[in-house]
Amino acid sequence: MPPNSPDAAQSASYAAAGVDIEAGEAAVEQFRPWAQQASRPEVLSGIGGFAGLFRLKMDRYREPVLAASTDGVGTKVAIAQALDRHDTIGLDLVAMVVDDLVVCGAEPLFLQDYIACGSVVPAQVADIVKGIADGCQRAGCALLGGETAEHPGLMQAGHYDLSASGVGIVEADSILGPELVRPGDAVVALGSSGLHSNGYSLARHVLLQLARLSLDDQVEEFGRTLGEELLEPTRIYALDCLAVAAETNVRTFAHITGGGLARNLSRVMPKGLVAVCGRGSWTPAPMFKMIAALGRVERPEMEKTFNMGVGMVAVLDPDDVQRALAVLTARHVPAWVLGEVCRTKDVPELADAEHPEGSRVLLRGEHSRF
Repeated sequence: MPPNSPDAAQSASYAAAGVDIEAGEAAVEQFRPWAQQASRPEVLSGIGGFAGLFRLKMDRYREPVLAASTDGVGTKVAIAQALDRHDTIGLDLVAMVVDDLVVCGAEPLFLQDYIACGSVVPAQVADIVKGIADGCQRAGCALLGGETAEHPGLMQAGHYDLSASGVGIVEADSILGPELVRPGDAVVALGSSGLHSNGYSLARHVLLQLARLSLDDQVEEFGRTLGEELLEPTRIYALDCLAVAAETNVRTFAHITGGGLARNLSRVMPKGLVAVCGRGSWTPAPMFKMIAALGRVERPEMEKTFNMGVGMVAVLDPDDVQRALAVLTARHVPAWVLGEVCRTKDVPELADAEHPEGSRVLLRGEHSRF
């Protein structure tokens, strides 16, 4: 026996190295009932198989095109871990994936998640998957499976990170995109539920480090604690957008995530056109004002980091604006006219300028009461 090898009493094991297979199996059994509720008729396999099976024969699609998206929730997980509340972070994960899919008009079909953690805590993992399953139900898609991986030595016990991939479907001749956008089109904003899942590194730096606030602090403007406000789930727009697309002539949507309103809306503006939007058409939530004030964060930095109260944008035929607003109101989604699409040459502020990235969106004026 080599001199440094363990003897029988000190033999190594996977569990001793930090990976508990039994804990992983216990977690699966705890979240299985929730995962089974997030299904669709096309699903052919249950949780626990090596691969998820989804029947793609869908008679209502003549020339189906698949859309795919992958995303995570960033450092918002640090808030969930600090509060030891894990049943909503899965909603954020689903929102970040399916709301990218719906931008091109795709109906979300299924999602698969990946949870990396320092060590499997069955109740914690079950809460995370419960939120993911809830989000899938809200988006009308199936939770087709996933993976929970332990990374002892790389991640601390109780810490985790999340990601997911989703697949959607859209009729080939119904794909939405910049090529459909026309001068005179209306730009309609769909309100966010808060910070959503972007900008948390800056928010945490300002609120918790610079201002030395506690997540347990009660904040009058929020009507709840700072931690509860920061953990507010990302609004899931997928079915709302599909309802608008079914009732109106939508050109495209823009999911307002990292980069803020201007940079994400510019991604769906074709060359030669600009979305002219008015800041005065809405008032950002108190959280944005708090971050700006406590961190002395300048407006350009705020607007390129946070959604500022706009989580999704629809670009549509101006004749369909009232119908779109009525559909969204009926679905309890705050919405308003944000602006319109113009030719760049018709906008004095841009007519003679060199246009950096993001300049296909012009935000005019000031936010009211901000």
